[in-house]
Amino acid sequence: MKLLLVCSNKSCSMALEEGKTYLPGTASLLQEIDKKLLVVLRDGRTLIGFLRSVDQFANLLLQGTVERIYVGKEYGDIPRGVYLVRGENVALYGELDADLEAKQQLTEVSVENILEAQRLQQANADAEKKKKDRLLSKKGLRQTDNADDFFL
Repeated sequence: MKLLLVCSNKSCSMALEEGKTYLPGTASLLQEIDKKLLVVLRDGRTLIGFLRSVDQFANLLLQGTVERIYVGKEYGDIPRGVYLVRGENVALYGELDADLEAKQQLTEVSVENILEAQRLQQANADAEKKKKDRLLSKKGLRQTDNADDFFL
């Protein structure tokens, strides 16, 4: 497959040999309309739904959305319905391949079970962080989460 790069007035567009056009920026999202997308947000949440609309700010309107929570080899889906995602909160998105999703070695569990597993995973992570902070403080190092504390 050959790519042809066409540039004019600092705006570039790629045209594929088959006649498909690459749309730069958020316009490329138009090719994803009515497809099932997996969207990872900046805060780490994962959403799966059908893209129904997009605007110039890359805001996404997802229909039939579920929030998927992964803990180890298990996952749970929390139904969210119609979901509007502000474009600046999108870290990653891509079309979901149903064949690959079916081949994954993951077990679906109930919402209650996955939320409890997530709570336990977070509690373990917090305990590890406290342990690490205690060890650092014994060695005279102070761990801080506040970016303003760099200049003491």
